[in-house]
Amino acid sequence: MIRGLLHGIKRFWSRRVLTRRPSCHRKRGGFMGRAGVDLFIEDGAYTTLSSAVVILVVLTLLFSSTAAIWSMSRAGDTQVAADSGALAGANVVSSYHTAATVVDASILSLGLAGFATIGTGLVAILIPGAEPVAGNMVDTGIEIIKTRNKFAKSASEGLQKIETALPYLIAARATQAVSAQDTDSVTYTGTALAVPRTSESDFAALKGSEISTDTIKDTSDDLECAAEELRKASEDTAKAKERAWLADCGGSDKGSVGSCSCMWERAKSLTDLSGVQNPHYSSSVTWEPQVALDRAKDYYHWRLTNEKPHGSSVEMKAESAARKAFYTYASAEVDRAHITENGDRVSSYIPLLPRNSDEVRATELYTDAVWPTSVNDDKAYLHYGTTCPNYKKGTPSGFASVADYDGQDKCSKCHFGVLSLGAVAAPSTSIENGFEYHFDKFKDALEDYVDCRNKELELERQTEDEADRAGNAFDTAIKELSGERPRIAPPGRNGVVAFAVSGDITSPDQLNSSFNTAVELGSRGAISAAVLAPDEATAQNNVLSRFFSTLKERSGSVAGVLDGVMDVWGRLLVGYGDIQGSADELMDEMIKGLGGGSGALGSIASWLGDTVSASVAALGLEPCDLRLRKPVLTDSANVIKGPGSDIAGLSQAQDKLRSIPLGVTDPKALCEALEYQVERTISGTVFTLAEIPLPGGGSIPLTVDVATLVGALGGGS
Repeated sequence: MIRGLLHGIKRFWSRRVLTRRPSCHRKRGGFMGRAGVDLFIEDGAYTTLSSAVVILVVLTLLFSSTAAIWSMSRAGDTQVAADSGALAGANVVSSYHTAATVVDASILSLGLAGFATIGTGLVAILIPGAEPVAGNMVDTGIEIIKTRNKFAKSASEGLQKIETALPYLIAARATQAVSAQDTDSVTYTGTALAVPRTSESDFAALKGSEISTDTIKDTSDDLECAAEELRKASEDTAKAKERAWLADCGGSDKGSVGSCSCMWERAKSLTDLSGVQNPHYSSSVTWEPQVALDRAKDYYHWRLTNEKPHGSSVEMKAESAARKAFYTYASAEVDRAHITENGDRVSSYIPLLPRNSDEVRATELYTDAVWPTSVNDDKAYLHYGTTCPNYKKGTPSGFASVADYDGQDKCSKCHFGVLSLGAVAAPSTSIENGFEYHFDKFKDALEDYVDCRNKELELERQTEDEADRAGNAFDTAIKELSGERPRIAPPGRNGVVAFAVSGDITSPDQLNSSFNTAVELGSRGAISAAVLAPDEATAQNNVLSRFFSTLKERSGSVAGVLDGVMDVWGRLLVGYGDIQGSADELMDEMIKGLGGGSGALGSIASWLGDTVSASVAALGLEPCDLRLRKPVLTDSANVIKGPGSDIAGLSQAQDKLRSIPLGVTDPKALCEALEYQVERTISGTVFTLAEIPLPGGGSIPLTVDVATLVGALGGGS
């Protein structure tokens, strides 16, 4: 630009010389006569001298202004260097905050994943069909909790170590950023100080939060044993019930009469009972023993009411009388039959209907004096009724029991006696066409059912007790997660103050000329500050989702702890912002995914599922703020005067600025020059923040790039 300007002036000067008017045309009196005005003005125009003066003035102003602009620019560059150092230092704090948040989220979500797996496994122990994998689920969940414990311990130690070195790391990163502003002619030196220098973070929640799973393991084993015994007892009960159902109505109601042999079919064939009185059940699951008892009551009432002789002969009338006596006895006995379950125990009474003469002798049929007697030819005889011809011929002698005449001669006409009564039930209890045959089978099966059911109820109570113990152990253990979250308050949490200086410098030769002197600038300095501000535009899940995605890639196909539960952990991790809602939803889905159970085990499983879900819901975990912290510049006075600052005020800050030795690149030396003590406690370029142990050995390290701390989690961010 300057060369072009000089070239233009040269052309202008040449043109003015060539166009000067000859001296012969000048007026007399010339220079002296006009007091030298003509030296500058001639016939209304500027003379060569005046133009030269103007040009000299312009050149002087031009070179002076350019030097001033250059000088101010150099001073501004120092401020830029200070701003860069402040932002770089604050970015270290931001990256650490992100790293600590990811670690805390990982530990909490890993713990919840373990308990979700354990809780689901406990419920699965009680779900038919799920029990083969239930034990593995509980064991896997316990391994996850152990992994979480080791992870928490290593993370606590790693975070504390980084925080100790954080003031140095902030200073080092700022020093790099300031030095990066160097040019061929200017060197910048500076660093940044964390405000405050000390940490107020609290990692006790991580360091001392080892969760014991011994009780859960013991109770789950006991629950598994109790559930297995109850399962076998329930199977025995179901088999006994099925046998009783088969005796009552175990055939299809679609076929013809006689297509099945059971109480239902015999009652349908021998009576005209309605479908309500004689119902059919196609499955033992929906059938209850009381159905058979009610059917028997209605059957014997009907047979008693409708009993008639099959002919007019004395023998047929005697047989009818015996049948009527049997039905009267059976109806009364069946009416007293019952099966009662009060929740703790099952009791039942099913009468033994006589199947032969010997069994008749053990009943009231044998001893009740209800049969008429008469004396014929000086000898007493027992008759079926007063219509017996021999009774009419003889002399009535009152009523007697068949026991009174057992072993004596029988009436020559009706032949009535204990054998008559025994002959009523004998055929119907020995062949399938008899109702009593199936009623007898029902009675035997029901007695087995009652014994099995009582054993099942006892084991059910034991299993309920074991489920209660397991639920309590689960609740006690998971409460360890409900404690306060680690407090993340690292050095520099209130901001960083950056200092930058540059040394003496002389303006470049291109700006120097005979119109101005070279500009010499002394050392310059600038102060800047930066704080962290939440970045509202960042979705809360991005950092955690990205971290977990790379973690899953690095874990590969890991058998055991991470295999099969990565999705559970990942879902809780990326839902860390609303961790309580995510845990409640996941727990509910996992338990429902097991399917419903039936019977006693199903009822206990439902109760235990509600219990473990309630324990998760009772944690009451507060929503977490996952917004990224973004470094922004601020008025340095805001940080210098802020809490925890080691700088008394702006004047002291300026004094510190002047004490910075130019050209020093050692962050620790620069901090010492600023009377700010730092200690480097991390060596190397990569620091292992924590390790996630893997089953079978090995681990996944979470590393920090010490050089920049950008991204915080090396390889996992």
